Amino acid sequence: MAAQALLSPSLTPVETSRLGAKSRLVGTGSSRKASFVVRAATTPPVKSGANRPLWFASKQSLSYLDGSLPGDYGFDPLGLSDPEGTGGFIEPKWLAYGEIINGRFAMLGAAGAIAPEILGKAGLIPAETALPWFQTGVIPPAGTYSYWADNYTLFVLEMALMGFAEHRRFQDWAKPGSMSKQYFLGFEKYLGGSGDPAYPGGPLFNPLGFGKDEKSMKELKLKEVKNGRLAMLAVLGYFIQGLVTGVGPYQNLLDHLSDPVNNNVLTSLKFH
Repeated sequence: MAAQALLSPSLTPVETSRLGAKSRLVGTGSSRKASFVVRAATTPPVKSGANRPLWFASKQSLSYLDGSLPGDYGFDPLGLSDPEGTGGFIEPKWLAYGEIINGRFAMLGAAGAIAPEILGKAGLIPAETALPWFQTGVIPPAGTYSYWADNYTLFVLEMALMGFAEHRRFQDWAKPGSMSKQYFLGFEKYLGGSGDPAYPGGPLFNPLGFGKDEKSMKELKLKEVKNGRLAMLAVLGYFIQGLVTGVGPYQNLLDHLSDPVNNNVLTSLKFH
């Protein structure tokens, strides 16, 4: 007896063994010619990070959020990263890059805003400089502090310096590596970058050489974006706490630890 079988290359060993057993049964138990076709559905390719936890993901969000970005859990209820959806007017790569940069600024801001309070309580800096963040000239009605120049002069100077730094950062985003071709006090040779604007690396941006292999680099990227998101929420919490309680975040923590029943979110719902 002759038997024909068209086998798909995606058959598993179990399916192949079952097929062999079936063909032997046909050959021994029947004198008729038998022809059969076995077709196995091709397993779709597994996308990067497909086994990651998902946060309110949808079929649409998973069509473009494939887990290749650090901290990608398929969460995009507004479709901001959808290149074909409502968020298509913003480049998805720019959004991912912006989250990393804002997370880094938030981590610096969250630590810098609470550090004077902590250092002041520990007696490491004078009491006149251990002020809550909103009483250091940022919001004049809340209190001011005498610097070497008035608040408006400092604001303009900070805007100019930050504008220069942000302009160069955008240039590196638009054309990675271009900063190494522009003179910058001899530092331009260190500004070539790795080709990825979000993670330039090198002796200036990764002096300790973290993430020497791909696995450790992925872990560090994930930890960074998680801490950046937490820091952004922390800064938002600083704003709300300052408005509601009238004291700094560290003092809020001390008050809560000393009397949790009378110092918590519910008992503080009043504006000063």
